[in-house]
Amino acid sequence: MRFARISHSEGASFVAIGGEPDSLIAAELSTSVFEDPKFTGRTWPLAAVQLLAPIRPSKVVCIGKNYADHAREMGGEPPADPVIFIKPSTSVIGPDATIEVPAGLGRVDYEGELAIVIGGLPVRRLKAEDASSAILGYTIANDVTAREQQKADGQWTRGKGHDTFCPLGPWIETNLDPAGLDLRTELDGELKQDGNTSDLLHGIGEILEWITAGMTLLPGDVVLTGTPAGVGPMTDGQTVSVSIEGIGTLTNKVAAV
Repeated sequence: MRFARISHSEGASFVAIGGEPDSLIAAELSTSVFEDPKFTGRTWPLAAVQLLAPIRPSKVVCIGKNYADHAREMGGEPPADPVIFIKPSTSVIGPDATIEVPAGLGRVDYEGELAIVIGGLPVRRLKAEDASSAILGYTIANDVTAREQQKADGQWTRGKGHDTFCPLGPWIETNLDPAGLDLRTELDGELKQDGNTSDLLHGIGEILEWITAGMTLLPGDVVLTGTPAGVGPMTDGQTVSVSIEGIGTLTNKVAAV
């Protein structure tokens, strides 16, 4: 099933997405996305509403340098253990929302990623082999990065934590095998990243075991799994799109503010 959040004339709702590809329908949920779905009976053509970020996480936990080719393009070797950092919840925006680049920030990069959405129970000290029990589904993320700040600080919180620097969407796909998915990022229609999740250095189970050994993941928290090679700058007026096989495409415009 595909779960999403939408904005409509009466507010915002969690919905399930169905219908044909050229005429998708959003059906309002009366339950949370963590329960067996029940519906209010209200529906909207998806084209008539605005998609929001599909979940509102308490935190976004990210894995860095999780593709060997990306680790090397950044001037290092792949790490033996997962590298963890956090993006605040205030960095999250949805599809078609604007990535805002503050004046004087310098180079700001796109990083397309597969994202894990945690299910309806807190997750602590999870074993890798039990990972599927903790996962609601998967969505797409763009780990937007102020590259010069990241390098200057020697740690990544400020450079990756700006408001609007974590686009998520377009929805959560609950019926998906994350192995072997094509991941592509385009900037103004030009292909920049062309990777596959089969190249993850640390797999989904290993990532979740590593994180939850010391940090509880709460329902709806999001885990970014890393980006393949091809990251690069995006500037005012450009459009960035991240596509992942089996999920869809996340598109956002970039604006200097």
